[in-house]
Amino acid sequence: MADEPIDASSERVNIEIDTSSGFCFGVTTAIQKAEEQLKESKQLYCLGDIVHNGQECERLNRMGLHTITHAEMAGLHQARVLLRAHGEPPETYALAARNNIEIIDATCPVVLQLQKRIRREYEKNIDAQIVIFGKSGHAEVLGLVGQTDGRALVIENLEEASRLDFTHPIRLFSQTTKSLEEFWQIVSYIKSHISEGVSFEYHDSICRQVAHRMENIRQFAAAHDVVFFVAGQKSSNGKVLFEECRKTNVRTYLITHPDEINPTLLSPGLSVGICGATSTPKWLMENCKKKIETFAL
Repeated sequence: MADEPIDASSERVNIEIDTSSGFCFGVTTAIQKAEEQLKESKQLYCLGDIVHNGQECERLNRMGLHTITHAEMAGLHQARVLLRAHGEPPETYALAARNNIEIIDATCPVVLQLQKRIRREYEKNIDAQIVIFGKSGHAEVLGLVGQTDGRALVIENLEEASRLDFTHPIRLFSQTTKSLEEFWQIVSYIKSHISEGVSFEYHDSICRQVAHRMENIRQFAAAHDVVFFVAGQKSSNGKVLFEECRKTNVRTYLITHPDEINPTLLSPGLSVGICGATSTPKWLMENCKKKIETFAL
């Protein structure tokens, strides 16, 4: 659809911020821990971006939070390192112990519980295929695979499930932020292909706080004429939710910053929605609303 303004009445633009958008519990907790630690000392490292939002990372960097890579952590000694909500494999904790690094562990409780379940299953039945439905290379998935000494298989979609060995036991888990619908499609596929007499067990480990956002975002998008979806370029969750939002409302636009809002998309009387990913800070959505309010509409 072309990006011409929709004809509307002479009323002012009505702007609503989606109350269900913004940081999930795990990200909120990680950022709170970072801020608490930075009040005590200005020297704090974070292993990887604390959240996949550049502007929030910049805000915390100004407070003294320094983002480092795994390679850079290997060169640290007697330092403090915060582990973000995504979690880390056992090797990271072993490195910290060797280098006398104090770990500030902000791993999301949902992720931590999943890590423990995968580790228990792996140790109980080392011959079974531990399969993780998730994004290959994602920080959380790397931490999950690490619980199996790197042996877990990662599948990103239903199509990739076809490469599993259906003559061998399968234990299926999921990255906490994946789609519930896709997970159950994979469960159904494996059930229909597993060899007779071969065991298959699956564990629904998807975070409900995140999973329910899919339906919430559909309802929110449908309730507005124009929607601005705010998310960082690195946010996997943002990409998924944005596409779902746009399926419901074609006049949905992905932005990372208030300055990216195009005023020609707006006209008096429109209902404008502002929403975002689990990695989108509330203050950033508020700034987007303030930006719109500056337009002469």
